[in-house]
Amino acid sequence: MALSATLYAAPGDTTWVQANIVQLNNYNNFDTAVVFPNGSTSYRKILMVFTLGEYACAAGTQYCHQWDYTVTNYVMTKTDTLELSRFITPYANTGTPRFPSTWKQHYMYDVTDFYTLLKDTATIRIFYSGYSGGFTANVKFAFIEGTPQRNVLGVDPLWRGAFSYGNSADPIINHVPAKSLTAPVGTQSAEMKFTVTGHGSDNTTQCCEFASHNYSVLLNSSSIAQKAIWRTDCGLNELYAQGGTWIYNRGNWCPGDAVHTNSHPLPAVTANTTYSLGVTFDPYTTTGNYGDYALEGHVFYYGNFNHAVDASLDDIISPSNFEDHYRENPSSNSPVVRVHNSGSSTINSITFSYNVKDSVVTQYTWNGTLLSQQDTNIALAPLNTLTNMSLGAANGTYIFNAKITAVNGGADEDSTNNKFSSNFVAAPTWPTAFSITLNTNTEGINFIGPGDQSETTWQITDMNNNVLASRLIDSTSMTYVDTVILPSFGFYKLSITDAGCDGLHWWVWDQNPSYGVTAGSFIVKKLGTGATIPMKGYVYSGTFNNDFGCGFSQYFTTGGVATNIHTLSLKDNGPAIIAFPNPAQDNINITISGVQSAKGQLELIDGQGRSVLQQKASGVNNVISLNGLSNGVYTILYTDPKVSQIQTRMFIVK
Repeated sequence: MALSATLYAAPGDTTWVQANIVQLNNYNNFDTAVVFPNGSTSYRKILMVFTLGEYACAAGTQYCHQWDYTVTNYVMTKTDTLELSRFITPYANTGTPRFPSTWKQHYMYDVTDFYTLLKDTATIRIFYSGYSGGFTANVKFAFIEGTPQRNVLGVDPLWRGAFSYGNSADPIINHVPAKSLTAPVGTQSAEMKFTVTGHGSDNTTQCCEFASHNYSVLLNSSSIAQKAIWRTDCGLNELYAQGGTWIYNRGNWCPGDAVHTNSHPLPAVTANTTYSLGVTFDPYTTTGNYGDYALEGHVFYYGNFNHAVDASLDDIISPSNFEDHYRENPSSNSPVVRVHNSGSSTINSITFSYNVKDSVVTQYTWNGTLLSQQDTNIALAPLNTLTNMSLGAANGTYIFNAKITAVNGGADEDSTNNKFSSNFVAAPTWPTAFSITLNTNTEGINFIGPGDQSETTWQITDMNNNVLASRLIDSTSMTYVDTVILPSFGFYKLSITDAGCDGLHWWVWDQNPSYGVTAGSFIVKKLGTGATIPMKGYVYSGTFNNDFGCGFSQYFTTGGVATNIHTLSLKDNGPAIIAFPNPAQDNINITISGVQSAKGQLELIDGQGRSVLQQKASGVNNVISLNGLSNGVYTILYTDPKVSQIQTRMFIVK
C-alpha cells in the first residue's frame, strides 16, 4: 500500500516521525523514545499508523502469529500516560490467501487530540498481550500542517486497567470511582473518550469475551449515555479469511480489527465548570472464574470551532486498494467517499469534482443533512471512466482523485482538507453468460429459520439495484446450478449472503463432525468452456482458508457475448419451460409455453458449465434423449432471437 495515496492528501507539509520498529516476541511492553515536533507548528491532523506484519518463528513454535492478542499503544511523558489506540491481532495462519509471509496490515488512528502530549520528547509504548511471538510492529506518526477542527485545551485521565466483572466480593465499580473535575479556562465543550473490551470467560455466560453487557456514563450522578460492550459485525471483518474463531461476535472487538473508542459529549461542561464523572455497568454476578473488562478513559476539553463551514474529505472507500476497504473493492462505477463536518454549522450540500488521473473530471453535488462533528459516506454519481477501464486491455493500478469544491453552495472555509487520492485496481470483466453452482452446507452457528432452508443466498444487481438474477430460496445440502445471461457492456454486483456468518466451509465444522455441518461451495464458470471465473475474497480451493464469514460482494463489468446466445434479457413474461420427469433417466420432456410457435434453440449445460447437447426446438413439445449423459444437475437453455428471450430450467439425471 502506498501511504501517500491512501492517507490524507494535505496541500501543506507533512512531517513523518518514526517510532517503534520491533518484533513482538512475547508478552511484554515494547518502549521507544521518540522526538516529536516542538509544538510551534499548527497541525490540522495527526495520524498514527501501526503496520502489523509477521516474522518466522523458530521451528516447533506453537501459535506463531496465529492468535488473537490485544495490542495497546500508549504515549508516555514525564507526567502522563495515555492510551492512544488498541487493536486485536488476526489469526494469521500461514498459507491462507490473506497471510503470505509478506503480508502487512495498516491500522490508522486519528490522534490529533493528543497533540499536547505528542510534543518534544516522549515514549511510545506497545503493550503486547501475546504468549507467543511471530508479529512485527512498525509505528509512525504523520503530522499534517494546518488548522485543527478545534484546539485542545486540556486532557484529564480517568481510569485504566483490566478488572474482573461479576465478582460480588470485588465489584468492578470499585475500580472506576467517580472523578471530580474542573474544566480549564476557555473550554467551550468537553467529551469523554472511553475504550472498553471484554476478555476471559466465566462459567455462566462466557463473559466477558462472548457476552454482551452495557455501561452507562454518569455526569453529576445522572446517566447521559449507555453503550453495549459488543461487536455484532465480526463476520464482516475486512481481514478475512482468518484461522481461528474470527467470525464470532465479541465484547467490543473482532480479531484483526481496530477496537472502537466511544465518544460521549458532556453537556454544559464549559470553562471553570466543576463536575463529577463516572461509569456504571449492568448488574451481574457469577461464581468461579471471572472474565474482565479492559478499559481506559479520558476527558478532552476544547475551545471554539476554528471554522463555521468546513467539510473534510477524510477517506475514499472505493475505488481503493487500502486493505481496510477490502470487501468494498474492486468497486462499482459509483465512487464512495467519507466526509466529516469539521465546522460548527450544519452542512446541507457538498459539491465534488473527481476523476481517474489523466481523464475527464466529473462534478456531483450531494444534498442532505450533516450535523457538526458527524461523518457520512457519500456515493458519488457514476464515473464512466471506471467502466471503460475495466473493458479495456489494461488491468493495472490507477489513481482516483476527489476534491470538495463547494459547501452549502459557497466556498469551504478550510480548503486544506478537501483533497484525497487513492490507488485502485479496476473491477474485472466477465462474460455476459455464465453458470453459478451453489453447493449449500447445513445450518451454521447464528442461523435461525425453517429447518431445511439453506442460510446461503446470492443475487446479481445492476447499479440501480435492480435484481437481474438470484437464488434466494434453497435447501441445505443441495446443489443448484443456475445460468445467468446479462446485458452487454454493463456494471454489476454479485452479492453472497450467509445468515449463519460461517461462510460455506468453516474449519470448526471440519474438526467437529458431531455438529453434523457439511461444507459447501460457490463456483462461477464460463458457459461452453467450463472455465472457472475467479473472484476476489473467495477461491475455489475446497478448504476453509477461503471462508468469507457473513458474505462478500464481487463487482464486475460485461464486455461481450460469451456464447452464440443472441438475446441478453431475463424477464418473467414471454416463453416458459416445463421439464418432466424430474429427476429424469432416459428422456426429458420439454414443453415451451407462452408462445404461438417454438423454433428456437434448446441446449443442455452440465454442472461444470459445459454445453453437452444442442438441438433445434421441434415445436412447443420436445423430447430430448439423455443417453450418454452422466448423473448430475443440468440446465436447459431455450433461446429464440425473434422474441428476444432466454429461458432456463434445471433438472436432474439419475
